[in-house]
Amino acid sequence: MKIRKRNVQQWAGFFILRLAALVIVFILVFILYDIISKGHRVISWEFLLEKPRRGMTEGGIWPAIVGTFWVSLVTIVFSVPIGMFTAIYLNEYARQGRIVRLIRLAIRNLSGVPSIVYGLFGFALFTLYLNLGLSIISTGMTLGLLTLPWTITASEEALKTVPMSYREGALALGATKWQTIRSNVLPYAVPGMLTGTILGLARAAGETAPILFTGVAFFWPILPKFPVNLTQQFMALPYHLFIMSTQHHEIVKVRPLAYGTALVLIVLIIFMNTVAVWIRYRFRKKYKRA
Repeated sequence: MKIRKRNVQQWAGFFILRLAALVIVFILVFILYDIISKGHRVISWEFLLEKPRRGMTEGGIWPAIVGTFWVSLVTIVFSVPIGMFTAIYLNEYARQGRIVRLIRLAIRNLSGVPSIVYGLFGFALFTLYLNLGLSIISTGMTLGLLTLPWTITASEEALKTVPMSYREGALALGATKWQTIRSNVLPYAVPGMLTGTILGLARAAGETAPILFTGVAFFWPILPKFPVNLTQQFMALPYHLFIMSTQHHEIVKVRPLAYGTALVLIVLIIFMNTVAVWIRYRFRKKYKRA
């Protein structure tokens, strides 16, 4: 009787899990189908490579694509090194105790802070206090702060998956602490570190709230160039989509363009996620053979 009851409970548990997974997949497929079916009609070389014209009712989204690229690059440069080195210090060097636990708790809490709060903080710190103005640099550093907790957490969790015997073996052979980390820990932790980091950057690339206060513009056809125009305003795909979908004076006329912009943004995020999966696969394959 008990065995039969356990079997029923197991069947019910698996049924609920499968049902939840199917519901999520169905919602995702429905959203993608809606965007792709309505957005693919406007996708063309003109739409991708030209500047917008006539109040955004004609032309393309090339300045928004370029602006999103430069902001993402600044975000990577600012957040990835700091996040990874912080994770290495907390997991490999710091003496584990109450202070380190409080630091980890603070990092976990920061990952749950609403993105608009990061936008206001970035505006106060980078735009006003550091006098960087409304610019790509201010926006990229604000998004860097947004992704920093994700980068630290993902990197630290990846470091924890490396067996302690790898460290002990290298230390027993006379290697220094840093030599041990560089040769016996990082090669096996890098796939997880990079995967989590790229996923966090993909999330940042689609954020609208943080960039509202730090430099994004509704119409800025000047293409950013390194490094001069990184101190100027810019266009970005998330904000462009927001304006086209909710604030445009001819919202019905530009709705197809909004769907096209959404499709381009989704493709960009899917591409970044694919890169993360590919990096993980390549590193796993390389060190599995080793």
